[in-house]
Amino acid sequence: MTKTAFYNNPRFRSAFYQIVVLVAVVWFAVEFFINARANLETQNLRFGLRFLDDPAGFNISQALISYSEQDNYLRVFFVGLLNTLLVSVLGIVLATILGFAIGLARLSPNWLLARLAGGYVETIRNLPLLFQILFWYLAVLLSMPAPRQSVGVGLQPLLLFAADGFAYLERFGAPDVIAQWWRSLAEWIGPPAVFLNNRGLIMPRAIFGEGSGIVAAALVIAVLAIIGLRIWARRRQDATGARFPVLWASLALLIGLPVLATLAVGSPVSFDVPVLRGFNFVGGTGVIPEFTALLVALTTYTAAFIAEVVRAGVLAVPKGQTEAATALGLRRKTTLRLVVVPQAMRVIIPPLTNQYLNLTKNSTLAVAIGYPDLVAVFAGTTLNQTHKAIEIIAITMAVYLTISLVTSLAMNFYNARMRLTERV
Repeated sequence: MTKTAFYNNPRFRSAFYQIVVLVAVVWFAVEFFINARANLETQNLRFGLRFLDDPAGFNISQALISYSEQDNYLRVFFVGLLNTLLVSVLGIVLATILGFAIGLARLSPNWLLARLAGGYVETIRNLPLLFQILFWYLAVLLSMPAPRQSVGVGLQPLLLFAADGFAYLERFGAPDVIAQWWRSLAEWIGPPAVFLNNRGLIMPRAIFGEGSGIVAAALVIAVLAIIGLRIWARRRQDATGARFPVLWASLALLIGLPVLATLAVGSPVSFDVPVLRGFNFVGGTGVIPEFTALLVALTTYTAAFIAEVVRAGVLAVPKGQTEAATALGLRRKTTLRLVVVPQAMRVIIPPLTNQYLNLTKNSTLAVAIGYPDLVAVFAGTTLNQTHKAIEIIAITMAVYLTISLVTSLAMNFYNARMRLTERV
């Protein structure tokens, strides 16, 4: 029997090559660190994170936490991080809803609806995202009227518009009492409290007084009760086949419990309504146009790709499943919700994860319109003031890597649950 040389042994070669690659990677990292330190010493720069304690000295247009120019760069980091997470999470939720709706609309038997959905997908996904962000910001939001000519958002402008329409019909013999009735109803409702102008969306600000914690606790209890109700209803349906109206019961819990808590403690929540004084509004709170433009662009752009993912997932379900549901007398809406979409999710989830990651990374284009995300205020303004390029870029890369890994982990967990349910 011929003995094989050790260097021809597959197990030895596999271990040897892995050790070589590991040594090469470690050597590259060490050399990079040594060269970077030498270059920093040559420029009289020292590597470290002490600069995070220095005062920033600049203002930020949107901050979800308290912030002033006297705060340090670490506070700037958290402000930018929260702004990034805000637009990313809202964008993921809205893009998913819109993408699912458009993807299912493309498969609709209605010819016009299917063509409109197809035109949306082909138009939006073939235009550069940066162009769409600039379009919503420059051509739409900044072209809105000034604060003194703000557009009121509410029922009163609609009622007054209806009254003007009926007043015009009086020329042709229509009774004038109808227009007067609409104007009286508009006066009874009162002026709008939400305004839209080129500085953003101005709306009332909630003020939480004593007892608001009880209302918040009631809301948390309602959410937990909805989760428990959903689990119970699913087990009940698996055991007996009987369905429970989870949607209506959930809405009753979500609205009823906080309302009852509010009535019990005596309305602890009040609102600071914005009022026009001079050339701007005083009071209330506002949504800056940079945030709106970025959110709308990210949502519509990502939804176009999600729509194609959904369409592919639905088409991957065997046609016999739909035919069997039709034979049982199920309507098309019920068939999609209970038969087709649950099976399509195992095809949809993996590429859907990629779209979520792309949306989060595409949010860095916010720097083009001045939205204060992590890249703009930390990897932009902070870097320019401190010249700590290596530290800041490394921190920013670590943050986006962490966000992507957490998103992938959550979606992989959900995908595993869906596949487990599929086998059962």
